[in-house]
Amino acid sequence: MSNSVEKIRGIYAITPDVSLNLDQVEKVITQHHISILQYRRKTADDDLKLKEATKLRQLCLQHHTLFIINDDINLAQKVGADGVHLGKNDTSIGQARQLLKDDAIIGVSCYDDINLAINAQEKGATYVAFGALFTSSTKPDAPHCSLDTITQAQQTLTVPIVGIGGVDFNNQEDAFKAGCTAVAMVSALFAR
Repeated sequence: MSNSVEKIRGIYAITPDVSLNLDQVEKVITQHHISILQYRRKTADDDLKLKEATKLRQLCLQHHTLFIINDDINLAQKVGADGVHLGKNDTSIGQARQLLKDDAIIGVSCYDDINLAINAQEKGATYVAFGALFTSSTKPDAPHCSLDTITQAQQTLTVPIVGIGGVDFNNQEDAFKAGCTAVAMVSALFAR
């Protein structure tokens, strides 16, 4: 298991889709011992995304934090990110692997579908994400994924499992007990 994969544990921070507050991000990284951070920005133009992602990359290097870009392989390449996170309608794992470094982290959203996760693992995903585990303010219409699904997935998969959706400091333990290796948080970390 590579050092990068071992860092996919604990709290997996995802930036909110608002103007970047670098001081706030750094505080979150240090205060919560974040070992993996995902830049997720849907509503900014490409120039702003490049500027923000470049600054976050530097911050992550300073703090020995893995840096993942949501959906955008091109941006991940430009800033030298550690990897990319893909959703259902994004580029395939194979394409991502061809375009990024061999040891790039490729995460895949599997919603509540264990078969999707098995397929992603077989195609070379570094980790899989299941959710929404709880009611999410970031994605209120996201399909629900039960903690039982996580437990079943954990018995089948060998890659790390990230739980996402409504995870906060009050319910994270439930997600870890069910079998999550890491839990993704947005609002619990940044909505303060």
